Amino acid sequence: MMRSGVILGIVLLVAVAAASSALFTVRQTDQVLITQFGQPIRIITEPGLHAKIPFIQTVISFDRRLLDYSTPGEEVILSDQRRLIVDSFTRFHITDPLQYFQAVGAQEDAIRARLNSVVTSALRRVLGNETLLAVLSADRGHIMGLIRDQVNKEMSGFGVAIEDVRIRRADLPEGNTQAILNRMKSERQRAASQARAEGAEASAKIRADAERDRTVLLADARATADKLRGQGEAAAIATSAAAFGRDPKFFTIWRTLQAYRDGLAGAQSRMIVSTDDDFFKMLREAPATPTP
Repeated sequence: MMRSGVILGIVLLVAVAAASSALFTVRQTDQVLITQFGQPIRIITEPGLHAKIPFIQTVISFDRRLLDYSTPGEEVILSDQRRLIVDSFTRFHITDPLQYFQAVGAQEDAIRARLNSVVTSALRRVLGNETLLAVLSADRGHIMGLIRDQVNKEMSGFGVAIEDVRIRRADLPEGNTQAILNRMKSERQRAASQARAEGAEASAKIRADAERDRTVLLADARATADKLRGQGEAAAIATSAAAFGRDPKFFTIWRTLQAYRDGLAGAQSRMIVSTDDDFFKMLREAPATPTP
């Protein structure tokens, strides 16, 4: 009786162990590959509680989330023969657990060594056709798209999809930094000198045009002033002639009085003339009153 109880207890323990080994949980962030004696038999992508044959089948979980991998700094020669130390990172996710298992095995880290060589090769190929200015400009997004497409094509047989490849840091080698900075400084100085020369030339042209316009305007103004002055003097002469013609005697008296005013107005004015001179005739005798 006691012996049968022990046997029953052993059977119960084996049953519990078998049941616990037969049931497993798939998380929402995982995808599972079931193998039997090392051979893959099925893939489970739905989360929840699932069953397998205990002690015979093995559960291998793969993360279905976006994974990151950073490559160490690599020296790349650009098309303009400049060198860059490039650090990059790659984002990928496992799309086919069976293909991934057949290519690199059950460990997720196994893919990283392959990614390192593929990403490095793609960086060298694509950046080798680009200049430093292109890598540092807004064209970098297009360049990284080309690198991503090449990496995705080469990694298509590993059950992974490459979502993005980005340059995290691009530095000049220590030995070339100062030389390149000096060259860039010389180029900027040359461009500044050229800009100053072009500015001075434009300034001189503007000043010359302004001086020419000024000369033309002044000449036109002088010509117009001389013309108006001549017209005024002609009008004054015509007016005087008309007035003289209307009353020559009055005009003579008026001009004589003006000469007296201009010649004798000053306190220090002195004139040495004969008293019989016609200039003082009106001072000696009043002019005759004209007959109406």
